[in-house]
Amino acid sequence: MSNSIESNDILNRLPKHLMQFIKPQNYEDYSAIDQAVWRYVMRKNVDFLSTVAHKSYLEGLKQTGISIDSIPNMYGMNRILKDIGWAAVAVDGFIPPNAFMEFQAYNVLVIASDIRQLEHIEYTPAPDIIHEGAGHAPIIANPEYAEYLRRFGEIGCKAISSAKDYELYEAVRHLSIIKEAPNSNESDITAAEKKVEDLQQNMGEPSEMALIRNLHWWTVEYGLIGTLENPNIYGAGLLSSIGESAWCMTNDVKKLPYDISATYKDFDITKPQPQLFVTPDFAHLSLILEEFANTMALRKGGLQGVNKLIDSKALGTVELSTGLQISGIFTSVIENNGNPIYIQTTGETALAYREKELVGHGTNTHHKGFGSPIGKLKGINLAIEDMSPRDLSAYAIYEEQSITLEFEGGVKVSGEIITGKRNLQGKIILISFKNCTVTHNDNVLFRPEWGIYDMAIGKEIVSAFSGIADLNSFNLITHIPSTKTIQAKKSEERVELDTLYQQIRDYRDHKNKTISRTKVLEQLIERHPDDWLLSVELYELAAIANESNLCKSILNHLETVKQNRPNVGHLIDDGLEIIRQAVNA
Repeated sequence: MSNSIESNDILNRLPKHLMQFIKPQNYEDYSAIDQAVWRYVMRKNVDFLSTVAHKSYLEGLKQTGISIDSIPNMYGMNRILKDIGWAAVAVDGFIPPNAFMEFQAYNVLVIASDIRQLEHIEYTPAPDIIHEGAGHAPIIANPEYAEYLRRFGEIGCKAISSAKDYELYEAVRHLSIIKEAPNSNESDITAAEKKVEDLQQNMGEPSEMALIRNLHWWTVEYGLIGTLENPNIYGAGLLSSIGESAWCMTNDVKKLPYDISATYKDFDITKPQPQLFVTPDFAHLSLILEEFANTMALRKGGLQGVNKLIDSKALGTVELSTGLQISGIFTSVIENNGNPIYIQTTGETALAYREKELVGHGTNTHHKGFGSPIGKLKGINLAIEDMSPRDLSAYAIYEEQSITLEFEGGVKVSGEIITGKRNLQGKIILISFKNCTVTHNDNVLFRPEWGIYDMAIGKEIVSAFSGIADLNSFNLITHIPSTKTIQAKKSEERVELDTLYQQIRDYRDHKNKTISRTKVLEQLIERHPDDWLLSVELYELAAIANESNLCKSILNHLETVKQNRPNVGHLIDDGLEIIRQAVNA
């Protein structure tokens, strides 16, 4: 099978910087053991979830082309998903939160293509195809929920992170990788857990991204829907966890009504959740999302928004009341009476209007940074942006005029006006000066020898958000994960076991009916006595064929496994019960 990414109209809309996170699924890398893990989890989930999951789940499995018997091929999924306006891509484990959200905004489901080990069949802290494919994909067939997911991504990707957020993301990613990886050293896992715990306890004031990730967790990942007394599951983390999906329905897990307070409820990805939130319907999710969005710098702007961008130490954008957008790394702000009166970026900066870069004002022009006063002129009630051409002329704000503009708060701009730029409504949004000096009290902010001074026009900052206005303004192809998922080399013993699994899979799929299942069982007992899942698969075939002697031999062996490995006893019993129900149906 080709490893190239099969595109469609939805994927073709993705910006280049998101494409860097996509990797081929490499379907042929899935082993027969992997396929058996998928099949077991899906059969157990569908059996249990048919009574407790939201009705969209089972319908969605059919609509999204997800098979119970085989790991989904993403290329096949995409051909089906496009009919409901979505697509799916494979990625390598956790990706940065803003990128994850942005994929959602483009109606693209991000799927970690790795699959959990047999040893972690009930739960894995690492994203895997069971969680993403069998958890997230089915529910997006519900139009109301799909729109919530898209809107969440649209708002979430604008959430401003703190510098510590990215450090925590890397630590969580590393922990999830080594906990899932075979042969990980216990001391390394303990050290990684301690690092995550230490970071979580020293994050300071939670950022917007931290808060909206909480909302994502308690809805998209671990959400319940209905009433507190009789909820159904719709969260992907629950839909894909054969252990927690059952446990969460017991009284041991506290059920709370979903409201904005969930924003401040932190979570631990490595442990079952002690409480869950219940939404009455999918429409309520969107109401809470909008309520949270109203608290974000995206909608509030102002001094607080600029300070959030400064704290993030990452690319961000402020939008002024004229619609002018300044994108860069913000490093300082001068304030007066709680208002920003001068903002400054350092390094590459670009100016845009309505997400389109202004001609001549990209990063090549503003490669050392950009600074500008914000607000009204001192003693003049009419803001520059609201002045008509006649007003501008009256105040000598005119081409080839030498002028000193003093703003409220004490910023002064003195120089010769070269030209200005206007927006589509005719408002002046940018004025360029030569021989310009900019000061605030005794502090010089710009000197004539530095070249042309471009002054942004805006009486206030109406929005501040993560990322850039025009996606073409910056080179965003920079993603190099500090850690990659670990693909351990298989031992000879594991290869041999996988061969036995493949033989039984081929027998069930009618690819090779000459295989002796009795001989496979004998080899399994002799060479791999602790394995349990293949014996369950063998029992299914024997039960269907009504081979009582083989069934008895398999059950005797499974009893021995249960005695030697009591921790998998419930998995064996559950698998056998599903088979018996199917055979007797």
